[in-house]
Amino acid sequence: MTAFAELARLGSATVYEAAGRAGLVDVEWVSVIPGARACGPARPVLCGQDDNLMVHAAMAAARPGDVLVLTMPEPRPVALVGDLLATQAREQGVAALLIDGAVRDVEDLERLGLPIWARWVRIRGAEKDAAGTIDATVTVGGCSIAAGDAVVLDPDGVAVVPSGRLHEVVELSLAREERERVKRAKLEAGALSYDLDGLRERVEGASSS
Repeated sequence: MTAFAELARLGSATVYEAAGRAGLVDVEWVSVIPGARACGPARPVLCGQDDNLMVHAAMAAARPGDVLVLTMPEPRPVALVGDLLATQAREQGVAALLIDGAVRDVEDLERLGLPIWARWVRIRGAEKDAAGTIDATVTVGGCSIAAGDAVVLDPDGVAVVPSGRLHEVVELSLAREERERVKRAKLEAGALSYDLDGLRERVEGASSS
């Protein structure tokens, strides 16, 4: 299993916690495909404001497995992607789209099956006039995303792992998963996190002092 596939399996919450609570993309996302999960190297795309010319350009540059991160200078509920662009992304082998803007044609997008996370669903269309950038670092939801960073997307949200920490965070996440497996077995046997995590003393020790 590749590092990206492993992170997708582990999930955004585990990866975020294991990375030291780093890499949170702090946005309430709409997941177009319920239950979808994905991970791949980021392909950041900065569009002009309310413009998706660079999304079309990104389809020509996309590589199989990429997560296209589509942004504007200011996030606004303008549809950067509809079914025709999503069809191109799927045929290029893109792993997922993360859109700091809106999507439309949602029923068609659901039928396509490409994992897509967007900030909004809106019918307002974009212009096709302004050149922007591909592969330059962008900021989404307070998180810096550079080309090649791992973007982990699932029903819980989105986390980003810098490319230089990829293998470290995979190992940390696997270790966290194992600790939780052991703890879950104890909880299923009747133990309480109140005791396992040393929380009783924080409450009852404080109240008795």
